[in-house]
Amino acid sequence: MHHPRQLSAAVLLAASSLGASAAAPDMPPLPAQIERIEPAFWWVGMNSDKLQLLVHGPRIADAAPQIGDASAKSVRIESVSRVANPNYLFIDLRIAPDAAPGRVDIVFSHGDERFHAPFELRERSPGSAQRRGFDSSDVILNLVPDRFANGNPANDDVPGYGDPANRADDEAGRHGGDIQGIVDHLDYFHDLGVTMLWPTPLTENRQPRYSYHGYAATDTYRIDPRFGSNEDYRRMVQAARAKGMGVIMDVVLNHIGSEHWWMHDMPAPDWIGFDGRFVQTQHARTTASDPYASLADARVYTDGWFGPNMPDMNQRNPFLATYQIQNAIWWVEYAGLSGLRVDTWGYSDQAFLQEWTRRVMAEYPNLNIVGEEWTAQPTVLMHWLGGGRDAKGTPLPSAMDFPLNGTLRKALASDTDDLHAGLMDLYEGLVNDVLYPRPGNMVLFEGNHDLPRLFSVLKEDVGLTKMALAYVMTMPRVPQLYYGTEVLMTSPTVRDDGKARQDFPGGWAGDKVDAFTGKGLSAKQKDMQAFVRTLLNWRKTQSTVHHGKLVHFVPENGTYAWFRHDADSTVMVVINKNQAETTLDLARFAEVLRTPATARDVLAGKQVKLGATVQLPARSVRIFELRPESSR
Repeated sequence: MHHPRQLSAAVLLAASSLGASAAAPDMPPLPAQIERIEPAFWWVGMNSDKLQLLVHGPRIADAAPQIGDASAKSVRIESVSRVANPNYLFIDLRIAPDAAPGRVDIVFSHGDERFHAPFELRERSPGSAQRRGFDSSDVILNLVPDRFANGNPANDDVPGYGDPANRADDEAGRHGGDIQGIVDHLDYFHDLGVTMLWPTPLTENRQPRYSYHGYAATDTYRIDPRFGSNEDYRRMVQAARAKGMGVIMDVVLNHIGSEHWWMHDMPAPDWIGFDGRFVQTQHARTTASDPYASLADARVYTDGWFGPNMPDMNQRNPFLATYQIQNAIWWVEYAGLSGLRVDTWGYSDQAFLQEWTRRVMAEYPNLNIVGEEWTAQPTVLMHWLGGGRDAKGTPLPSAMDFPLNGTLRKALASDTDDLHAGLMDLYEGLVNDVLYPRPGNMVLFEGNHDLPRLFSVLKEDVGLTKMALAYVMTMPRVPQLYYGTEVLMTSPTVRDDGKARQDFPGGWAGDKVDAFTGKGLSAKQKDMQAFVRTLLNWRKTQSTVHHGKLVHFVPENGTYAWFRHDADSTVMVVINKNQAETTLDLARFAEVLRTPATARDVLAGKQVKLGATVQLPARSVRIFELRPESSR
């Protein structure tokens, strides 16, 4: 979710409109009578044989489309729909199961005039439908591309696009980070132990200002040229895969940017929430599942705009709903994605969200989709995950675990540890897992692009930060890190997006500090980077941590211990919040731990003997990998 500073209506109206032609970069040019066909191409052998084309051009609704004779056996037009705006035509196609890849000729007739539009059916990559998504064996890294690394300074400013690069503007300026910057540092991610990359949106944001974040798309079929091209994005995914990493795309279903090309030629009056009139959403996310919520409040939540520069899309319009469903499938297939992260999940129409999920998962049964539902209420997450009494349709497979993230930060930052505060909050927070159908598929994060940085929230305490990371990495969840946590990047402790999304050191030529090489990093930063590298690379090999059962014990005297175990091994994690070394009696863990035991101290990288007690350094976390005979 993103709450940018709102732009005035005058600024929005003054922004220049988009150019007309929008043919896909690797497709033949469109005829003069057509400005867009979306999607510009599709694939044979998809699960669904249906495809709806949006055609945009001056009075294109006056034309009659048909499939050329050469393609008629493979593709047929099932129906043609016209809407309020005559500049749009919607063509429903049926693609034969045995259709071969190749050019499909769509012929438009208008009186004596005939013109041909290019469309193509492509061959799918081998195994595309059964692609693996992300799961609890992965570690996701969230990064803000504009603020990560500038691999191609030549695309910092692009003719025809406003919002020129201004690295001195932390709050709203574009800094020049791009896709090439990510590609240049794939080895860094791999060596750190990351297995999935989640960049914030890279699609075109042709907004007059504050466009770097990507959450106000102006063309959802196009990568913003200041980040690179569609092919650059595709090549980035391929390069990541070659190094054992997947890519998760950040998708925004709820809203678009005020300069989206639709906004200059709306297909229908109901295309945008409140018929295109700005009404601010109340962000009242409980209205989606609250049995007592008024219909008026529920409507303002889902139909209200995210802001004056972020119009709300009305997915009860069936053409818009189909457009968004196909757009998500198109990107998964085109780019070779491993998952989707959906921004502002609950703000969209509920029936649409179920159908969107059903259609995407029907094409890719093993894909994973994680929704952002920013709430401290576990029951709100339960509703979307299909755990409630009124569960219906296709539930969201995974959600960002905001309740547990908030509890983790609060518990470790607390100066008090007793029955009602501190570690006890963290212990009790896990009881919410009874509400979730698949808690192990939820994404637990230490931070993200919308939150104050973890290190700052934990009072720049390295020990507490290590505890938080160890917790995230060993809980039954899909863990996610935020870029820069590994080098102790800081921010104000209240929300300040610009300062929480600062440039990664070493991502720009001339940076005095380079986190990729270690140049200029402090001893604490190097130590934390090494800690994260050790923790993540160890986790890669630990099926017990990926899938094993969790048993945890009530915190005592500023310490908290939990175990992950399966038939093959047991992992013990224990944190000590005390400012002094503490002796931990191991007898109370007898149901999962048999002592004396031989164990591997994961963080120290050495074998140790566990007897009746274990010493815990002040403000520390220890992880022990136990042999099977040491567990019960």
